[in-house]
Order: sequence, then C-alpha cells, then structure tokens
Amino acid sequence: MGAWELLLVGVVLLIGLCGVMVPGVPGSWLVWAGVAWWAVQDTRTVAWGLLVGATVVLLVAQAVRWQLPPRRLRQSGTTRRMALGAGAGSLLGFFLVPVVGALLGFVGGVYLAERVRLGSHGEAAASTRNALRVGGWSVLVEWFACLLVIGAWLGVLVWG
Repeated sequence: MGAWELLLVGVVLLIGLCGVMVPGVPGSWLVWAGVAWWAVQDTRTVAWGLLVGATVVLLVAQAVRWQLPPRRLRQSGTTRRMALGAGAGSLLGFFLVPVVGALLGFVGGVYLAERVRLGSHGEAAASTRNALRVGGWSVLVEWFACLLVIGAWLGVLVWG
C-alpha cells in the first residue's frame, strides 16, 4: 500500500473518530471500514489479525453502549466546546499515559471545558457529572474503542 493510500486510510479513521462525537454519524463503523480497507490491501497476517481484533473490540463496545442510557446530550445542555474538550483531553491522555490516560483525559476535558464556561469548581463538577450521566459514558465507550483500534493500526504501521 502506497503512502497516499495510507494517508487516505488515516483520514477515514480520523473522520470516524471525530464522528463519534457527532450524533448521527457512524463513527465506529467508519473506523472499522478504514481498517478493513487497509487489511484488504495489505495481505499480511498481522493486518488480518488487526481487522479481527478491531471487529471484536468495536462489537463489544456496541454491546456495552446498548447497556448504557441512550445519548441525550443535546437536551442536557452539552456544548460543542465540551465535546471538543473531551476529545482533545482524551487524545492527549491516550498518548501521555497510554490507553488508561484516554479515560482520565476524557473526563478531564469535559471538566475543563465546563470550568472555563461556568467559572467555579462546584458548578463545573456538577455539570461534568450531569454530562456523563446523560450520555457521556456512552460516548466514552465508543471513543475509547475507536482510539484502541486506531492506536493498534498505528502500532502495526510503525512496528508491523
């Protein structure tokens, strides 16, 4: 697979990752499609193993999401800044403290966005708890699964 094709696969994966934060966009399915496209072109065993692993991780994430409350983020007053803060915090955490940092960064990003918006610690903490309660955990599960798949894909590209 050439550099341009890898770049296009990376763009599809990033669109899928961003799509997790946007209601109605099938983010995890775009991530899976990007990995599938790459695996079909790259016929090594590790590519197919990654595709199988990505399929399992994303299906488990969907099953967990179905057990959580449905997303009602817009009705709860969440903002785009909050989603951006959650995503940026999670990405930063994922690379600073591999894997586990994504969870802490997600919650920290929501809190920081709310702290900037509301001003005080008490209001920001209450708003963060409310946002996670009304659908944030559902978003976090899907986001984390997509981050794991993309991180594994990058690992295979670098060390594969």
